Amino acid sequence: MKNVLTLIAILVSTLVANAQTIYSKAFGNSSDKPIIFLHGGPGYNSVAFEATTAKRLSENGFYVITYDRRGEGRSADGNAAYTFDETQKDLNALLDQYQLKSVTLVGHSFGGIIATMFAEKHPNKVESVILVGAPLSMQETFATITESCKAIYQSKNDSTNLGYITMLENMDKSSLKYSSYCFTHAMQNGFYYPKQTSAEAMGIYQQFRTDSLLVKYSSQMSYDAPTGFWKNEQYTSLNLTDKLSQVVKNGTPVYGLYGTDDGLFSEAHVGEIKGIIGENNLNYLSNCSHNVFIDQQTTFVDAIKGWVK
Repeated sequence: MKNVLTLIAILVSTLVANAQTIYSKAFGNSSDKPIIFLHGGPGYNSVAFEATTAKRLSENGFYVITYDRRGEGRSADGNAAYTFDETQKDLNALLDQYQLKSVTLVGHSFGGIIATMFAEKHPNKVESVILVGAPLSMQETFATITESCKAIYQSKNDSTNLGYITMLENMDKSSLKYSSYCFTHAMQNGFYYPKQTSAEAMGIYQQFRTDSLLVKYSSQMSYDAPTGFWKNEQYTSLNLTDKLSQVVKNGTPVYGLYGTDDGLFSEAHVGEIKGIIGENNLNYLSNCSHNVFIDQQTTFVDAIKGWVK
Protein backbone atom coordinates (compact mmCIF):
# COMPACT_ATOMS: atom_id res chain seq x y z
CA MET A 1 0.00 0.00 0.00
CA LYS A 2 2.86 2.33 0.89
CA ASN A 3 4.49 1.71 -2.49
CA VAL A 4 1.20 2.50 -4.28
CA LEU A 5 0.81 5.78 -2.38
CA THR A 6 4.39 6.69 -3.20
CA LEU A 7 3.80 5.98 -6.89
CA ILE A 8 0.65 8.12 -6.88
CA ALA A 9 2.54 10.97 -5.20
CA ILE A 10 5.24 10.80 -7.86
CA LEU A 11 2.67 10.81 -10.67
CA VAL A 12 0.82 13.79 -9.16
CA SER A 13 4.03 15.75 -8.68
CA THR A 14 5.03 14.99 -12.28
CA LEU A 15 1.69 16.19 -13.60
CA VAL A 16 1.94 19.38 -11.57
CA ALA A 17 5.48 19.98 -12.82
CA ASN A 18 4.35 19.49 -16.40
CA ALA A 19 1.25 21.69 -16.04
CA GLN A 20 1.76 24.78 -18.11
CA THR A 21 0.07 28.14 -18.08
CA ILE A 22 0.78 30.35 -21.07
CA TYR A 23 2.29 33.64 -19.93
CA SER A 24 0.11 36.63 -20.79
CA LYS A 25 -0.44 40.19 -19.63
CA ALA A 26 -3.27 42.65 -20.26
CA PHE A 27 -3.06 46.43 -20.58
CA GLY A 28 -5.94 48.92 -20.43
CA ASN A 29 -9.67 48.65 -19.93
CA SER A 30 -11.34 45.34 -20.75
CA SER A 31 -14.31 47.23 -22.19
CA ASP A 32 -12.12 48.76 -24.91
CA LYS A 33 -11.45 47.23 -28.33
CA PRO A 34 -9.37 44.06 -27.79
CA ILE A 35 -6.02 43.49 -29.48
CA ILE A 36 -3.73 40.48 -29.09
CA PHE A 37 -0.07 40.91 -30.02
CA LEU A 38 1.68 37.86 -31.51
CA HIS A 39 5.46 38.02 -31.22
CA GLY A 40 8.13 36.98 -33.70
CA GLY A 41 10.44 34.01 -33.75
CA PRO A 42 9.99 31.15 -33.59
CA GLY A 43 11.82 31.11 -30.27
CA TYR A 44 11.39 34.73 -29.19
CA ASN A 45 8.93 36.43 -26.81
CA SER A 46 6.66 39.48 -26.50
CA VAL A 47 8.88 41.48 -24.13
CA ALA A 48 10.06 44.09 -26.67
CA PHE A 49 6.47 45.06 -27.50
CA GLU A 50 5.22 44.63 -23.94
CA ALA A 51 7.84 46.90 -22.40
CA THR A 52 7.85 49.61 -25.06
CA THR A 53 4.49 49.85 -26.79
CA ALA A 54 1.64 47.88 -25.17
CA LYS A 55 0.84 50.48 -22.50
CA ARG A 56 0.90 53.37 -24.97
CA LEU A 57 -1.41 51.52 -27.34
CA SER A 58 -3.81 50.77 -24.48
CA GLU A 59 -3.88 54.46 -23.57
CA ASN A 60 -5.31 55.12 -27.02
CA GLY A 61 -8.49 53.15 -26.44
CA PHE A 62 -7.45 49.49 -26.75
CA TYR A 63 -7.45 46.48 -24.47
CA VAL A 64 -4.03 45.06 -25.30
CA ILE A 65 -2.99 41.50 -24.50
CA THR A 66 0.53 40.18 -24.95
CA TYR A 67 1.59 36.56 -24.53
CA ASP A 68 4.51 34.22 -25.14
CA ARG A 69 3.80 31.13 -27.22
CA ARG A 70 4.03 27.73 -25.59
CA GLY A 71 7.65 26.66 -25.21
CA GLU A 72 8.92 30.18 -25.94
CA GLY A 73 9.95 33.06 -23.71
CA ARG A 74 8.19 33.00 -20.34
CA SER A 75 5.92 30.11 -21.36
CA ALA A 76 8.57 27.45 -20.89
CA ASP A 77 7.19 23.98 -21.53
CA GLY A 78 9.31 20.89 -22.06
CA ASN A 79 6.32 19.15 -23.62
CA ALA A 80 5.55 21.83 -26.23
CA ALA A 81 4.63 20.25 -29.57
CA TYR A 82 5.67 23.24 -31.73
CA THR A 83 2.87 22.78 -34.25
CA PHE A 84 0.48 25.27 -35.80
CA ASP A 85 -2.39 23.24 -34.37
CA GLU A 86 -0.99 23.84 -30.88
CA THR A 87 -0.65 27.59 -31.49
CA GLN A 88 -4.30 27.69 -32.61
CA LYS A 89 -5.51 25.85 -29.52
CA ASP A 90 -3.50 28.11 -27.23
CA LEU A 91 -4.80 31.23 -28.94
CA ASN A 92 -8.36 29.95 -28.60
CA ALA A 93 -7.69 29.31 -24.91
CA LEU A 94 -6.37 32.85 -24.54
CA LEU A 95 -9.61 34.25 -25.97
CA ASP A 96 -11.56 32.14 -23.50
CA GLN A 97 -9.33 33.23 -20.62
CA TYR A 98 -9.99 36.91 -21.31
CA GLN A 99 -13.64 36.29 -22.27
CA LEU A 100 -13.21 37.65 -25.78
CA LYS A 101 -15.51 36.66 -28.64
CA SER A 102 -13.44 38.32 -31.36
CA VAL A 103 -10.23 40.33 -31.51
CA THR A 104 -7.81 42.17 -33.73
CA LEU A 105 -4.58 40.20 -34.14
CA VAL A 106 -1.35 42.18 -34.48
CA GLY A 107 1.22 39.73 -35.81
CA HIS A 108 4.87 40.73 -35.82
CA SER A 109 7.21 38.74 -38.09
CA PHE A 110 6.58 35.01 -37.43
CA GLY A 111 3.60 36.11 -35.33
CA GLY A 112 2.01 37.34 -38.57
CA ILE A 113 2.12 33.78 -39.88
CA ILE A 114 0.30 32.54 -36.78
CA ALA A 115 -2.23 35.38 -37.02
CA THR A 116 -2.95 34.66 -40.70
CA MET A 117 -3.48 30.95 -40.06
CA PHE A 118 -5.79 31.61 -37.12
CA ALA A 119 -7.83 34.16 -39.07
CA GLU A 120 -8.25 31.75 -41.97
CA LYS A 121 -9.48 28.98 -39.69
CA HIS A 122 -11.55 31.14 -37.31
CA PRO A 123 -12.89 34.13 -39.29
CA ASN A 124 -15.70 34.63 -36.78
CA LYS A 125 -13.18 35.23 -34.00
CA VAL A 126 -11.04 37.80 -35.81
CA GLU A 127 -12.14 41.40 -36.39
CA SER A 128 -9.03 42.24 -38.38
CA VAL A 129 -5.39 41.24 -38.88
CA ILE A 130 -2.50 43.68 -38.80
CA LEU A 131 0.73 42.29 -40.25
CA VAL A 132 3.85 43.98 -38.90
CA GLY A 133 7.02 43.05 -40.76
CA ALA A 134 5.52 39.61 -41.45
CA PRO A 135 6.61 37.46 -44.42
CA LEU A 136 4.38 36.20 -47.20
CA SER A 137 7.05 33.78 -48.44
CA MET A 138 9.89 32.59 -46.23
CA GLN A 139 11.98 31.53 -49.21
CA GLU A 140 11.59 34.97 -50.75
CA THR A 141 12.83 36.49 -47.50
CA PHE A 142 15.91 34.26 -47.49
CA ALA A 143 16.63 35.10 -51.13
CA THR A 144 16.42 38.82 -50.35
CA ILE A 145 18.83 38.45 -47.44
CA THR A 146 21.43 36.50 -49.42
CA GLU A 147 21.24 38.78 -52.47
CA SER A 148 21.50 41.95 -50.36
CA CYS A 149 24.37 40.58 -48.27
CA LYS A 150 26.20 39.45 -51.39
CA ALA A 151 26.00 42.96 -52.82
CA ILE A 152 27.32 44.44 -49.58
CA TYR A 153 30.25 42.01 -49.42
CA GLN A 154 31.06 42.61 -53.10
CA SER A 155 31.16 46.37 -52.52
CA LYS A 156 33.65 45.80 -49.68
CA ASN A 157 35.68 43.16 -51.50
CA ASP A 158 34.97 40.92 -48.52
CA SER A 159 36.17 37.60 -49.90
CA THR A 160 35.61 35.74 -46.62
CA ASN A 161 31.92 36.54 -46.38
CA LEU A 162 31.45 36.13 -50.12
CA GLY A 163 32.73 32.60 -49.59
CA TYR A 164 30.06 32.06 -46.97
CA ILE A 165 27.40 33.37 -49.36
CA THR A 166 28.58 30.89 -52.00
CA MET A 167 28.18 28.13 -49.43
CA LEU A 168 24.66 29.39 -48.67
CA GLU A 169 23.74 29.43 -52.34
CA ASN A 170 24.65 25.76 -52.58
CA MET A 171 22.86 24.60 -49.43
CA ASP A 172 19.46 22.93 -49.13
CA LYS A 173 17.32 26.05 -48.95
CA SER A 174 14.58 24.31 -46.99
CA SER A 175 16.99 23.36 -44.20
CA LEU A 176 17.01 24.95 -40.77
CA LYS A 177 20.74 25.52 -41.05
CA TYR A 178 20.23 27.58 -44.21
CA SER A 179 17.62 29.82 -42.56
CA SER A 180 19.79 30.25 -39.46
CA TYR A 181 22.79 31.34 -41.51
CA CYS A 182 20.61 33.75 -43.50
CA PHE A 183 19.33 35.42 -40.35
CA THR A 184 22.87 35.58 -38.96
CA HIS A 185 24.04 37.50 -42.04
CA ALA A 186 20.97 39.75 -41.79
CA MET A 187 21.86 40.66 -38.20
CA GLN A 188 25.52 41.08 -39.10
CA ASN A 189 24.58 43.67 -41.72
CA GLY A 190 22.09 45.62 -39.60
CA PHE A 191 18.98 44.57 -41.50
CA TYR A 192 16.84 44.78 -38.36
CA TYR A 193 17.51 48.46 -37.68
CA PRO A 194 16.75 51.67 -39.62
CA LYS A 195 19.53 53.49 -41.41
CA GLN A 196 18.50 56.72 -39.69
CA THR A 197 16.97 56.32 -36.25
CA SER A 198 14.47 58.98 -35.16
CA ALA A 199 14.82 60.73 -31.79
CA GLU A 200 11.70 58.92 -30.61
CA ALA A 201 13.09 55.52 -31.55
CA MET A 202 16.50 56.28 -30.05
CA GLY A 203 14.81 57.04 -26.73
CA ILE A 204 12.93 53.75 -26.85
CA TYR A 205 16.00 51.72 -27.78
CA GLN A 206 17.77 53.24 -24.75
CA GLN A 207 15.30 51.30 -22.60
CA PHE A 208 16.92 48.07 -23.76
CA ARG A 209 19.98 49.02 -21.69
CA THR A 210 18.13 49.99 -18.51
CA ASP A 211 14.75 48.25 -18.30
CA SER A 212 15.25 45.05 -16.27
CA LEU A 213 12.65 43.13 -18.30
CA LEU A 214 14.27 44.07 -21.60
CA VAL A 215 17.77 43.42 -20.31
CA LYS A 216 16.74 39.93 -19.23
CA TYR A 217 14.58 38.82 -22.16
CA SER A 218 15.07 41.02 -25.25
CA SER A 219 17.96 38.96 -26.61
CA GLN A 220 16.79 35.62 -25.23
CA MET A 221 15.98 32.95 -27.79
CA SER A 222 14.65 29.41 -27.44
CA TYR A 223 16.29 27.03 -29.90
CA ASP A 224 13.77 24.26 -29.33
CA ALA A 225 11.06 26.32 -31.05
CA PRO A 226 12.68 26.85 -34.47
CA THR A 227 13.84 23.24 -34.49
CA GLY A 228 10.36 22.03 -33.56
CA PHE A 229 8.48 24.17 -36.06
CA TRP A 230 10.94 23.14 -38.77
CA LYS A 231 10.59 19.42 -38.03
CA ASN A 232 6.81 19.50 -37.66
CA GLU A 233 5.70 22.26 -40.03
CA GLN A 234 8.61 22.89 -42.43
CA TYR A 235 8.12 26.58 -41.65
CA THR A 236 11.22 27.64 -43.59
CA SER A 237 9.38 26.81 -46.84
CA LEU A 238 6.07 28.44 -45.97
CA ASN A 239 4.24 30.53 -48.55
CA LEU A 240 1.08 32.17 -47.20
CA THR A 241 -0.28 33.52 -50.49
CA ASP A 242 -3.29 31.20 -50.58
CA LYS A 243 -4.06 31.50 -46.87
CA LEU A 244 -3.81 35.30 -46.83
CA SER A 245 -5.95 35.51 -49.95
CA GLN A 246 -8.57 33.31 -48.25
CA VAL A 247 -8.60 35.54 -45.16
CA VAL A 248 -9.35 38.54 -47.37
CA LYS A 249 -11.94 36.54 -49.31
CA ASN A 250 -13.64 35.66 -46.01
CA GLY A 251 -14.21 39.37 -45.45
CA THR A 252 -11.65 39.87 -42.68
CA PRO A 253 -9.81 43.19 -43.12
CA VAL A 254 -6.05 42.76 -43.31
CA TYR A 255 -3.62 45.65 -42.89
CA GLY A 256 0.15 45.89 -43.08
CA LEU A 257 2.93 47.96 -41.55
CA TYR A 258 6.39 47.50 -43.07
CA GLY A 259 9.65 49.46 -43.01
CA THR A 260 11.57 50.49 -46.11
CA ASP A 261 14.81 49.71 -44.22
CA ASP A 262 13.74 46.20 -43.27
CA GLY A 263 16.38 44.06 -44.96
CA LEU A 264 14.18 40.96 -44.77
CA PHE A 265 11.82 42.19 -47.47
CA SER A 266 12.34 43.45 -50.99
CA GLU A 267 10.00 46.06 -52.45
CA ALA A 268 8.59 43.29 -54.64
CA HIS A 269 7.81 41.15 -51.58
CA VAL A 270 5.98 44.03 -49.90
CA GLY A 271 4.24 44.72 -53.22
CA GLU A 272 2.94 41.14 -53.32
CA ILE A 273 1.42 41.57 -49.86
CA LYS A 274 -0.10 44.90 -50.86
CA GLY A 275 -1.61 43.28 -53.93
CA ILE A 276 -3.46 40.78 -51.74
CA ILE A 277 -4.64 42.98 -48.87
CA GLY A 278 -5.27 46.16 -50.88
CA GLU A 279 -3.30 49.22 -51.95
CA ASN A 280 -4.73 51.41 -49.20
CA ASN A 281 -4.31 48.82 -46.45
CA LEU A 282 -0.52 48.82 -46.29
CA ASN A 283 1.80 51.53 -44.98
CA TYR A 284 5.41 51.32 -46.16
CA LEU A 285 7.30 53.51 -43.69
CA SER A 286 10.58 55.39 -44.17
CA ASN A 287 13.29 55.37 -41.45
CA CYS A 288 11.82 52.11 -40.25
CA SER A 289 13.03 48.52 -40.20
CA HIS A 290 11.73 45.29 -38.67
CA ASN A 291 10.59 46.62 -35.28
CA VAL A 292 7.95 48.97 -36.67
CA PHE A 293 6.37 49.52 -33.25
CA ILE A 294 9.68 50.98 -32.04
CA ASP A 295 11.15 52.59 -35.16
CA GLN A 296 7.93 54.49 -35.91
CA GLN A 297 5.90 54.09 -32.73
CA THR A 298 3.66 57.13 -33.14
CA THR A 299 2.82 56.15 -36.73
CA PHE A 300 2.26 52.56 -35.57
CA VAL A 301 -0.26 53.63 -32.92
CA ASP A 302 -1.97 56.14 -35.22
CA ALA A 303 -2.35 53.51 -37.96
CA ILE A 304 -4.05 51.07 -35.58
CA LYS A 305 -6.32 53.84 -34.31
CA GLY A 306 -7.33 54.53 -37.89
CA TRP A 307 -7.90 50.89 -38.81
CA VAL A 308 -9.48 49.43 -35.67
CA LYS A 309 -12.77 51.20 -34.99
